[in-house]
Amino acid sequence: MVTFLPTRRGRLADVPSFDRGIGGAESNVACALAAAGHRAKWISRVGADGFGDHLVEAIAAYGVDTRAVCRDPHRPTGVYFRTADDRDADHHEVIYYRAGSAASAMAPGVLDVADLWSGRVLHLSGITAALSPQCLALMRELTTRAPGRPLVSFDVNFRPGLWREAEESGTGGPGPRVLLELARGADLVFVGEDEAEAAWGVCGAQAIRAALPEPAVLVVKRGPAGATVFSRSTAEGGTDSGGVDGAGGGAGRDTDTDTDTDTDTVTDVPALRVDVVAPVGAGDAFAAGFLSGTLRDLPVRDRARHGHLMAAAALTVHGDLATPPDRAHADRLAALDDTAWADLRIGPGWTETTADATEASSDAPEASSAAPGVGPTAAHPTAAHPTAAHPTAAHPTEAVETRADVTVTGLSGTGEEVRTP
Repeated sequence: MVTFLPTRRGRLADVPSFDRGIGGAESNVACALAAAGHRAKWISRVGADGFGDHLVEAIAAYGVDTRAVCRDPHRPTGVYFRTADDRDADHHEVIYYRAGSAASAMAPGVLDVADLWSGRVLHLSGITAALSPQCLALMRELTTRAPGRPLVSFDVNFRPGLWREAEESGTGGPGPRVLLELARGADLVFVGEDEAEAAWGVCGAQAIRAALPEPAVLVVKRGPAGATVFSRSTAEGGTDSGGVDGAGGGAGRDTDTDTDTDTDTVTDVPALRVDVVAPVGAGDAFAAGFLSGTLRDLPVRDRARHGHLMAAAALTVHGDLATPPDRAHADRLAALDDTAWADLRIGPGWTETTADATEASSDAPEASSAAPGVGPTAAHPTAAHPTAAHPTAAHPTEAVETRADVTVTGLSGTGEEVRTP
């Protein structure tokens, strides 16, 4: 979607002007992965209008393959406006104009399943399922287990207001039940502890895992406490950590925070301390960082740490998207011992340096990098960071591969290595 961000804080009724940008959970993940050096493809539908032109061009500028995006001459590109505050704040406002949008017309048979399955990972979001009955049918098709499908990644992204609209209009079923059904069909699932409680009435990481035993990997984002990753143990005693090439993938690292259950290895990864500039985009960035580590077959702990680092990059800029840290720099930070990791504090501008330490700021508020919402209140920086950095066309950090990393499908997404509808 095209997003309009206010030029100053305040009610939408009082904001005099807005900056145009791109938004949407799926496209955020696609752009972040492409900016981090992975080959990503976005498969979606946009209107044959100026906003559609802007959306496709802006996402492509991050290095995302947008060639499979369909242009709809009869339906418009969706747009939304929001205030500058944390979405959890009482005075936060967001207005969507996406009813009857081009993206809402996505359906089985409209998007090419062979194209969607051509990447190593297919990344989906629960938001898409709420847009229309056709979108829900597509999501059900893509989360149905079938031979030959790629690793399917699913971010629950429970939005109560969106599902209320779908139920009231008769275009969708009960959101919590639908999201649980879709999550059970995925191989890798991201869900916030708070949204699982709101959607399914389950509290705590273990209870969430009990409700979602099917995915090989379940990532529970726990706000300031960090993230808990459940990776299913194999019959041979190894760990199926959601590798994308063949069964299993890299095993989780044995640390004091890893404990064995009957079926899982459970890895707790503390969040970073972050001096927050804007509390938006962290959840999508965390998913992108974890997927990046999955594509690289890193240990489970390091996948989650890369998720925290990407989320910290998003939290220390204005807007939903940020320039990710240099890969070598991020790898050094992810490899720190537990004490050094706990001592890290991330501040604005940290991705622009390759230093091993980040500048501490005792006055700025702290927030977790593991969840879309940050801290107990909306954080305001003491010094503004430039708005989301302009992307450079994809990093030349990897040898050329013959297969995409990620395909993303939905309102926005990614391709070759990861695909996102």
